Amino acid sequence: MPYLNKYILDKVEEGAFVKESFDELCWTLTAKKNYKPDRNGNSVVSHEDAFKLWCLFNFLSEDKYPLVMVPDEVDEQADEKEEQDQVLSTTIGVWSVGKVPMLPALNANLGSPSLYSSQHSIQEVEYLLKKICTAMSIELNSGELDDYYLSQETQQQSGLTVWQFLDLVNSGRFLRGIEREAISMAIEEVYQEIIGDVLKQQGYLWKKGHLRRNWSERWFTLKPSDLSYYVSEERKEKKGSISLDRNSCVEIIPDKDGKRCMFCVKTASRTYEMSASDTRQRQEWTLAIQMAIRLQAEGKKSLHKDLKQKRREQREQREQKKAAKEEELQRLKQLQEEKERKLQELELLKEAQRQAELLLQEEEQRRQQQHEEMQKMLEIQLREAEQARASMQAEMVLKEAEAERQRKRITELEEMQQRLQDALQQEVKARQDEEAVRYAQARLLAEEEEKLKQLMKLKEEQEEYIIKTQHEKLVLKQEMESKSKFLEEAQQQLEEVRFNRERMDQDVMVSDSEGVSTSLCLMEQFNSLKGHCLHKNMSFILFFPTVF
Repeated sequence: MPYLNKYILDKVEEGAFVKESFDELCWTLTAKKNYKPDRNGNSVVSHEDAFKLWCLFNFLSEDKYPLVMVPDEVDEQADEKEEQDQVLSTTIGVWSVGKVPMLPALNANLGSPSLYSSQHSIQEVEYLLKKICTAMSIELNSGELDDYYLSQETQQQSGLTVWQFLDLVNSGRFLRGIEREAISMAIEEVYQEIIGDVLKQQGYLWKKGHLRRNWSERWFTLKPSDLSYYVSEERKEKKGSISLDRNSCVEIIPDKDGKRCMFCVKTASRTYEMSASDTRQRQEWTLAIQMAIRLQAEGKKSLHKDLKQKRREQREQREQKKAAKEEELQRLKQLQEEKERKLQELELLKEAQRQAELLLQEEEQRRQQQHEEMQKMLEIQLREAEQARASMQAEMVLKEAEAERQRKRITELEEMQQRLQDALQQEVKARQDEEAVRYAQARLLAEEEEKLKQLMKLKEEQEEYIIKTQHEKLVLKQEMESKSKFLEEAQQQLEEVRFNRERMDQDVMVSDSEGVSTSLCLMEQFNSLKGHCLHKNMSFILFFPTVF
């Protein structure tokens, strides 16, 4: 419900949303299950009037779900009675309201009694009933309301639910002997005043026309923002409205045109002249219009919401005072408990002190007895000590003679010990020399072993070198054999070439023509063969220079 008012209904532009239709929808959905009027038709209020009371009750609820308002304590109500009476006196004909009307939320739990059981304090319920009774010119008996509240189970709750409030009104406890029509008119007047923001709705006034300048009787309704007038009190045909702002004003003017008790409302655009039936009615209208202009100057859309907020702040202040008082009482209670606890501790300490004194006395007596017994024992021991002293003196004489013999024996032993020490030192010195010689021998032995290892390593390297040299000699020998064989073959070829040359020389002589060409060919062949042999021999010499 607070979410619906704050985030949805408050954002709707004025004139674009019919709130009364929405209220009727919520009432229809919730009243069917929760509202239980008299089945015989003996209810004090009609179904329509119950809907208006439901709207008024929700309008006064707190802006928090589930609309809980902590009821005022009896002593706090008595303390604040004078301040509340002052507020009531300044709001005759008006209602105190909060920021927005408290309408039931449409959700999955529609029709649930807990959802729409908006809680009300006794102060707000009493104020609502006083307004209705004031509209009917009767006085409310507050004692019966207190008795009713105490007699119901609501005293275990934080307030009165809207359905309990309707049951309370229908019970006739506060409206005995009043006609149903009068009650309906009073509820309608309060509903228009609170829900409709009507500051004053008294009846007819005479108004002077703007063009025809004739006087017409109209039904006027005053709201904080405008003064509307209708043809009749049914308000079915609206003839116009006078917009009010901070620049508007109301003045009393002299009687004229056969009209009396006249006043005018001046706006920025024109001046409206009106006539009341008597001076009292004129005074009420002028005061109400001045209040509406003052609200516009202060930027307030509704006087009722502002006054309700003030009463709510007063309740919050009382709650804060109550919380502070309870906190103080709790602190005093804690201090009292602490004091009692300390007193108990003090009594315990006193008892413990008495017990300690008794124990000290018993301990002192026990110590006295022990001291006497100890003294007796010491006397006996002293006598025994005297006897032991005499016997010990005789023994000491014997001991001194024995000690003299022992001293002589000790002197002899010391001399023997000195001689043994000298012999021991000589033995130690001899052993040290022997150890030095042994160490030197061990060092020389280690050096010999190291040299032996080096010689063995050198021997192994020589053997490896000899084996490698023998292998190389064998390889060289094989190569020399192959080269020698190749050289012999080359020499044979050379011999063959020489033989062929000699034969060719002979042939040259036979045939000169053939000899020249043949010699040239042979010469080329010989030169190539000779160069090949020389190349082979030079390679062999370069590869095995040590052989040659």
